[in-house]
Amino acid sequence: MAELHWMAAHELADLIRRRELKPSELMAATLARIEAVNPQLNAFCAMRSDEALAEARALDEKIARGADPGPLAGLPFGVKDLADVAGMATTYGSAPFKDHIAAHDSVEVARLKAAGAIVVGKTNTPEFGHMAFTRNLLYGMTRNPWNLERTPGGSSGGSSAAIAGGMTPLATASDWGGSIRIPACYTGAFGIKTTQGLIPLGARLGMQQWVDFAVVGPITRTVRDAALYLDATVGYDPADPSSLPHPGHSFAATLENLPKRLRIGFHPDFGRPIEPAVRNAAAKAADAFREMGHELTVLDEPVIETCHAWRTIGAFQSLAGLCEFFAGNEDKFGRSFLASVKAADKITARDYGAAYRVREQFNEWMRGIFARFDLLLTPTVPTEAFAANGPPPKVIGGREIEDVMQALTFTYPFNFSGHPAATVRAGFGAERLPVGLQIVAERYRDDLVMQAAHAYEQARPWNRDWPKI
Repeated sequence: MAELHWMAAHELADLIRRRELKPSELMAATLARIEAVNPQLNAFCAMRSDEALAEARALDEKIARGADPGPLAGLPFGVKDLADVAGMATTYGSAPFKDHIAAHDSVEVARLKAAGAIVVGKTNTPEFGHMAFTRNLLYGMTRNPWNLERTPGGSSGGSSAAIAGGMTPLATASDWGGSIRIPACYTGAFGIKTTQGLIPLGARLGMQQWVDFAVVGPITRTVRDAALYLDATVGYDPADPSSLPHPGHSFAATLENLPKRLRIGFHPDFGRPIEPAVRNAAAKAADAFREMGHELTVLDEPVIETCHAWRTIGAFQSLAGLCEFFAGNEDKFGRSFLASVKAADKITARDYGAAYRVREQFNEWMRGIFARFDLLLTPTVPTEAFAANGPPPKVIGGREIEDVMQALTFTYPFNFSGHPAATVRAGFGAERLPVGLQIVAERYRDDLVMQAAHAYEQARPWNRDWPKI
């Protein structure tokens, strides 16, 4: 049997269902792997090892009695420390919340557990997920398994390091401006930002979120693993008034159903700086769809810049949700995080209205794209992973960027617009670190994104190569 820690989640679940592997054996191997590798990576910031092993042994007994172990049969998973696990602290990577014990599981975590998966611990995140690299005052810095001097990205960097480091086969993540796709890209994993509402969110710190940028979802080593994850977690829940009804199909069952002769647009740069090696790798990856028989068109039209409008809308909600916790605690928050959130105090209704007008302009561009094409492809991030301690690069492809968000120029626009977008490994850049290809479809066509990603994975089997750690 191949090393368990590099096997895909769906392969492990099949072994358990066939009684060729016990959940307790998988859990013991997982905990041993985390113990061996986590000191180098700092992917996990809190563990529930004894409880997880006890739950795995209980599942052994259920299977021995003939019970169905569920589609995620005994799979260990890590939970990003922005989501709740009953009895564990949800710290948000923020010192004032180090003792914030969750009374209940989040909807997503509860559904994964109901499908048979077992929580092993919490994965590290920057404070309230506000950076594209993973570091906080509570738990320190997380490192990239491909190069320990580089970041695994953010804000789901602990989850991406856990996947690429062979620590768990599944990990939860969340994406407000790229926080699933950026770390998945930087570690060579698969990640999908679904259509908003596909997986319910629920409230945070007693407040419903009104800005519809954020989603939760998976980072995995294969597309099929992510499909199983979606099948376990999608569908309406009353905890989230904006959550969507179940789509009425299985993502795993429809992975092979990619239509023939799709019209696909590939935009290599949005008219903004990109490292040449990243652009070339993404272009070669996009060619895989032409080789599959689809119609590929390279685009060079200008794309409206949305970063200031995205930041204006999002920052206002962040301040509304956190301002009551600042009093008497300001010295405990990270300085850059505190400054970025408090800056929203100066936002006016006029600013908010201007930002939503930019959103409408970008939506019009996207309407035009999907009038012409079935899929839009872009690079995922314009650079390879930068230094583990940050900051993001200020010069990309020999050009100075105007705003730090342009280091993430391809991800946040689709949070702004609400379109589903996934990242697959496009290859490696000039510094031999993973780079990504982003696959975007019309809203509610998450199935098409998954089918395209799966077809690409078969044509370019990137998921066989993982770091030697």
